[in-house]
Amino acid sequence: MDKFILSGEEKAVFALRSLYKKYGYAQYKMSKFEEYDLYAKNKDFLVSDNVITFTDTDGKLLALKPDVTLSIIKNDKDNPDSIKKVYYNEHVYRVSKGTKSFKEIMQIGLECVGAIDDYSVVEVLYLALKSLDEICKENVLDLSHLGIVKSVLDYTKVSEMSKDEIVSCLNEKNLQGVQKVADYEGLDEKRKALLEKLVTVYGSAQKVEEELDFFAVDDNTKCAVESLKGVIASLKTLKVIDNVRIDFSVTSDFNYYNGVVFKGFVSGIPTSILSGGQYDNLMNKMGRKSKAIGFAVYLDEIERLNEDKEEFDVDVAVQYGQISIEKVNVTVSKLIGEGKTVFAGKTIPETVKYRQLLTIGEE
Repeated sequence: MDKFILSGEEKAVFALRSLYKKYGYAQYKMSKFEEYDLYAKNKDFLVSDNVITFTDTDGKLLALKPDVTLSIIKNDKDNPDSIKKVYYNEHVYRVSKGTKSFKEIMQIGLECVGAIDDYSVVEVLYLALKSLDEICKENVLDLSHLGIVKSVLDYTKVSEMSKDEIVSCLNEKNLQGVQKVADYEGLDEKRKALLEKLVTVYGSAQKVEEELDFFAVDDNTKCAVESLKGVIASLKTLKVIDNVRIDFSVTSDFNYYNGVVFKGFVSGIPTSILSGGQYDNLMNKMGRKSKAIGFAVYLDEIERLNEDKEEFDVDVAVQYGQISIEKVNVTVSKLIGEGKTVFAGKTIPETVKYRQLLTIGEE
């Protein structure tokens, strides 16, 4: 595996901020607090519904911010006829996947809001792929399209309860579960095959593209298929298609999301470090006419991987005895000038892991 280009949270933030600025995204700053009601009404949208709350001096119930997207929508004007591009790097407060306890997490991401068109969607996907590249060269973006999933479910005419069960099975890639629901609903072979295909189709975008026409059984499904094929074609042109997989098990709440949804993975971490999608339905729910698409990068996951992968704390441990400060400084400066990291001390703690030990003798 390639070495990580970024060695920690601060370098990741610097690199990603630079990337987003190049594409016209302006930094968005916000308060650490929001009224708890905002999150209570949209718990299903959150990565975790665990929220730290406290009572303000005026009696209002406030929450430490567990999410950034909701705050951006709430505090910004609705401009459906123009487009606004923002990025953020903010601390959020929620349960960390790694520690399973509340943690202050630096989250960086971007939102494109307003008159979203096909270019906007492709640009955000491209920046998601480039973000993964900045973190680790061995990466993949799993891409789905809720328009295809929803239109197939509508075409089968299964009950609402069965729709929920099918989506649950789809998330788990549970083919037998989908088959049981299809049999329970008494679906014909054509409709049953459509649901089975949703579960089993998977692979590189260029390979799966040929199979997408299988879902084009009515006007709605044809429109959704053409939308996804258009995205694939654009990502081919941008020469980033090799790291894209089509995976319809990537789903999100239909009450909030529509269109493309995606998750990003890097080698060495079993869970996604990037997540995003188009969320026009959330905008509508919050009284907005604008459309929106964005993603977030979970830096706590990146930091955990870097910690696991760091074999040494420093390149050289310099242990010195009765020697002048000037000579220690010269030695340390020379090593650092050669691009090495250095720990210098009269004694080297056992907890410091080093590649090389350099002992400087007596005066």
